[in-house]
Amino acid sequence: MEISAVVMAAGKSTRMKSKHSKVVFQVSGKPIIQWVADALQEAGCQDQVYIVGEQQAEIRGVLGENVAYVLQEEQRGTGHAVMQAAPFLEGRNGLTIVLPGDCPMVSADTIKKALDAFDSAESNCAAIIITAEADDPTGYGRIIRGADGNVIKIVEHKDCTEEELKVREINSSMYVFKTPLLLSALGRIGANNAQKEYYLTDTIGILIGDGYTVGAVVCDFDDTRGVNDRIQLAQVRQIMNRRIIERHMRNGVEIVDPNAVWIHHAVEIGRDTVIFPGTTLMGNTNIGEDCIISENTRIDCSDIGDGTQIDNSIVVSSTIGKDCRIGPFTHVRAGCKIDDHVTLGAYVEVKESIIGEYTRARHLTYIGDSKVGRNVNFGCGTVTCNFDGQDKVGCTIEDNVFIGGNSNIVSAVVLGRDCYIAAGSTITTDVPPLSLGIGRSKQVNKDKWVAEKSRSRGENYIKLDDRRSEV
Repeated sequence: MEISAVVMAAGKSTRMKSKHSKVVFQVSGKPIIQWVADALQEAGCQDQVYIVGEQQAEIRGVLGENVAYVLQEEQRGTGHAVMQAAPFLEGRNGLTIVLPGDCPMVSADTIKKALDAFDSAESNCAAIIITAEADDPTGYGRIIRGADGNVIKIVEHKDCTEEELKVREINSSMYVFKTPLLLSALGRIGANNAQKEYYLTDTIGILIGDGYTVGAVVCDFDDTRGVNDRIQLAQVRQIMNRRIIERHMRNGVEIVDPNAVWIHHAVEIGRDTVIFPGTTLMGNTNIGEDCIISENTRIDCSDIGDGTQIDNSIVVSSTIGKDCRIGPFTHVRAGCKIDDHVTLGAYVEVKESIIGEYTRARHLTYIGDSKVGRNVNFGCGTVTCNFDGQDKVGCTIEDNVFIGGNSNIVSAVVLGRDCYIAAGSTITTDVPPLSLGIGRSKQVNKDKWVAEKSRSRGENYIKLDDRRSEV
């Protein structure tokens, strides 16, 4: 059966108080409108048309040109929005799904449930409404069913009788129509209301009046949640995040406090990994088994090998191997490839560098744009000076190099295999293999220099011990 979809995404996002379209705001690492598009595709709907408005460029930037777009220059209600898709639907004889573009929670299973309802429905069924049971249905249109279970009308909250107000089944504004009947009903709805708008719900009354039946399928209320303001955006994010976290927990991941961890939808985590509070896992991140991701760590679009521990650190667009120890307060910037068994300790920053296995930089080190071999030791305070004033040029540090503390390795220097760098050195030329590099001046002590300087100024010099006694 031919399945099409019309997605309403032309709203001006007034209540978001933003210059951006609300449907491009992200939920769990994916734009709202992309959640809708992916759910439709997973449900088997390839032909999708998006009704867009003045912010269409942002929506096109998200969805690309693999879907169709229709511009709604003037917003005159939901029915008017779907009318804009009439040329796209003409000549189609299958089903048309109609969804709001601001409902990231809608799932492919919910859409499939509505599509499948046509198989068991009466032959003259014209539409299926996706509904939900609301604990508090205030503000929602009520679904009123007849004795046979079919829908007889949708009543807006303000128009409900006292008896209808007791109904908890609400309209989600999501529908599946037989396409020719949708087009027929759209041609007959009017704007006879105070707002002078065309409402899609009027098509339901028209189809029932024509003698067709309208069914309904009930889904989880959370699947119907839309985003109209930033409060609802936060609510949706929390619900989606909880679903993602529970999926990982069922798959064997230990998340110490599910209320204090944020995980994007595309993240993969191996079993027996432990995630501590304050962690944020973003983008296409892949974390192996038996890892420990400690408090206040952010990992974005990175691969982390089995058994690695990351503590209170940031990792962005990089690869970290197995059994590494990262942090605390370490920043692995984009473009790094860190092999197995590497230690990057407290206050270490690495940028666009390759680091070989068993290398150690335990504290206060910067490695930028460099290629580092295996089993290299960086002493505390080591800096690769990778900027010459115009270009970023890194160093090459071969296997088994030992670098003493507080050393500066200047751009493009090569430290040969098995060489040593004396502590406090500034290395400006290559150091051959098996050599000792010393780049510091000889220490000179001048006896009684302070006392002589004081006398030359006419000051009375007081020995340190005397000063202490006076205090």
